[in-house]
Amino acid sequence: MKFTRRTFLNLAAGAAALPGLSRLAQAQAWPSRAVRIVVGFPPGGATDIQARLMGEWLTGRLGQQFIVENKPGASGNIGTDTVAKAPADGYTLLQVVTPHAINSALYSNLTFDFIRDIAPVVYVARLAYIVVVNPSVPVTTIPELIAYAKANPGKINYGSAGQGTPQNISCELFKMMAGVNLVHVPYRGGAPAVQDLMAGQVQVIFAPVSEAIQHVKAGKLRALAVTTAKRLDVLPDLPPIGDFLPGYEASGFAGIGVPKNTPPEIIDRLNKEINAALADARIKERIVELGGTVIGGSAAEFGTIISEATEKWAKVIKVAGIKAE
Repeated sequence: MKFTRRTFLNLAAGAAALPGLSRLAQAQAWPSRAVRIVVGFPPGGATDIQARLMGEWLTGRLGQQFIVENKPGASGNIGTDTVAKAPADGYTLLQVVTPHAINSALYSNLTFDFIRDIAPVVYVARLAYIVVVNPSVPVTTIPELIAYAKANPGKINYGSAGQGTPQNISCELFKMMAGVNLVHVPYRGGAPAVQDLMAGQVQVIFAPVSEAIQHVKAGKLRALAVTTAKRLDVLPDLPPIGDFLPGYEASGFAGIGVPKNTPPEIIDRLNKEINAALADARIKERIVELGGTVIGGSAAEFGTIISEATEKWAKVIKVAGIKAE
């Protein structure tokens, strides 16, 4: 059988289109099996809980299991590396949180570029930290804390979950803007830092709401302010630090990402379904309990948030001289 030049070109064009058609078919059939949500932190924390909330919702909506897989270590970098190297087929998701925007400036030997290798899907929630002190510290407001710190330079210790964590850089930004000298005491995790705060070993922590709120309600810790630009529904009486230090804002974020080159049809489907979850009263209430504010929106909007946070925290890390442990 002889092929004309036209026939050959038509066959070649058809063959070239097959990979694109195959990807489209896969995207349209997605999900046809279980999907994993990689969480780069241990089970039980706010990051893990939010991932499980989304996994439960997506399982019910899409008819396949969305299973949380915890890969803790290196401030989320182990989990990120797993997702960055996974097939871009929609079957591996990443629970994206604030440390992902911090790590590019903190670590010099990463095997991935977060902004380049992870595609944003949706901004789930803005996260807040609260300034808490041991009740023995004679302050009840941020202005009093600033005055007390200036009267006792280098004598007040603040705890954090470790070098380069959101608690650390939030307080370092506060130090810069307030002109105070607080001594950093890093811990291996937020829980031991809070325990030492209650024991009086450190005097102040910029703590995730989920780690401190019960101790505040029990009177074991005193809360002074929130780090977000607005008050929180779960702690409406706490003013923002920005009310006293104009321009101060140190909110975190939580969302979902996927490997780069994931078909846009899958990203759009995930975005649509997760935005629907954020309109559900039960899920919204749980996120608020964890100190979050439900956001939602487009993948592009989440990408902008990640880029802005990456730039902002890189400057703080550089000025404060923060180094990875």
